[in-house]
Amino acid sequence: MADLIFNIAKGAAAEKARDDSTKFGILLIKTAESDAALKDRTTVADILAGNTEANFTNYARKTGITATLSVDNTNDWVTLDMPDQTWSAAGGATNNTLAKLIIYYEEAAADGTRVPIGAFDFIVTTDGSDVVAQINAAGFYKAS
Repeated sequence: MADLIFNIAKGAAAEKARDDSTKFGILLIKTAESDAALKDRTTVADILAGNTEANFTNYARKTGITATLSVDNTNDWVTLDMPDQTWSAAGGATNNTLAKLIIYYEEAAADGTRVPIGAFDFIVTTDGSDVVAQINAAGFYKAS
């Protein structure tokens, strides 16, 4: 599961996945405020007002990721998962030391309408080799 769930997403991420499971995305940040401050951010634009997005060579946000919603009637919860993501030849010419991986839901094509769902500590330094984000095998979100 994510290291933190943004307050705005609590109880809502599963509903978003039911609405359209193909609108999830990932962005990486290289400087991050405290988790206590970060979890109060309500949009990607709000996150980027207090944090710095990655800019390593070959970096681009991962968009259009399909989340898989699983209902567990035995344990009375719902989980969301997504495939692992790879940034090929990450860095080399421009490198970053990364801090967080942010999963968001895209309401519309602007950072002010992208809703943050969860954040993971993602301590990686790029050097030109592939960077792989392995999403937790239990998923990135659970509502019970």
